[in-house]
Amino acid sequence: MRPILTPLAQSLPSTVPFTGPEALERRSGVPFRARVGANESGFGPSPKVIAAIAAAAGGVWMYGDPEVHDLKAALAAHLGIPAANVAIGEGIDGLHGLIARLITEPGDVAVTSLGAYPTFNYHVAGFGGRIVTVPYAGHHEDLGALAEAARRERAKVIYLSNPDNPMGTWWSATEIERFIAEVPEETLILLDEAYCETAPADTLPALDIDRPNVIRTRTFSKAYGLAGMRVGYAIGEASFIKAFDKVRNHFGVTRLSQIAAMAALADQDWLAQVVAKVAAGRERIHAIAAGSGLAAVPSATNFVAVDCGRDGDYAMRVLKALEARGVFVRKPMAPGLDRHVRISVGRDEELDVVAAELPGALRGAD
Repeated sequence: MRPILTPLAQSLPSTVPFTGPEALERRSGVPFRARVGANESGFGPSPKVIAAIAAAAGGVWMYGDPEVHDLKAALAAHLGIPAANVAIGEGIDGLHGLIARLITEPGDVAVTSLGAYPTFNYHVAGFGGRIVTVPYAGHHEDLGALAEAARRERAKVIYLSNPDNPMGTWWSATEIERFIAEVPEETLILLDEAYCETAPADTLPALDIDRPNVIRTRTFSKAYGLAGMRVGYAIGEASFIKAFDKVRNHFGVTRLSQIAAMAALADQDWLAQVVAKVAAGRERIHAIAAGSGLAAVPSATNFVAVDCGRDGDYAMRVLKALEARGVFVRKPMAPGLDRHVRISVGRDEELDVVAAELPGALRGAD
């Protein structure tokens, strides 16, 4: 006898939203020389983080603090808000799963952009929700169309990333505040700010912890260089933040993850150095693209979307040709966006590989 799945579980595909570089290397037998596809920070974490992990390694026999008290307090002090307005989880993806679980019942509508970061959709579907998508307007998520869809569909939640993944574009704080005002108060606005550290100063609205229908999620996976530690945090109204305790995995953020995030947050000088390297890396990717006659989309993230100049099929051939040359990149898949490949900022030696291999990949894709 095998376990009997629920009808909902039986209806869902058994998929992994992202194919990791490790899986691609196993399939091809070709190790990647440039791992510039997953928007990780190849610059790594602060040396103080590595020292803190090494010092604490002997304590891994202990569970992490289930209240994540010290990290929550440090984040609250850093943000200038009460700790009651901060929740910690296993990366942004883990937090998004908890949000979907808290608010989604079968048939509830979640509005998002067609081609936007897909993991929230995956969680909504897992709880029986229905996804309604809105096309991008050029390279940007269409704020007006998203708000209109939320009103039309009486949406339970609307998902928006700012800066955006997969295109790297961004809206100003003023435009985001206007969008928030246009969305019905009964619709939760999930504002994904994973790339907030690399964005222009006028991108992020001031924190409004009293507004009950806005929750913002951020991460230590990008500029802080802790993607492998899985630490993210949510900022929102206190009663909604408290509701995370109803459903979260209370030991999900490991002891070492908490220590690493604390050390990373404390080293803002390292963060500033990384942000500067990311800005320089974006310029380098623009130059590499231009050297092959391609245009790149201005970005506020740690990656750049490069227009391959034709259609999605051609861009996929470019991606496969780069993989065969030891360069791991990803690409958007939605119509209108799928002509791009997305190249993460990497170390100089990795971008040297991209520069050397891109011309041949373009020729091989013809």
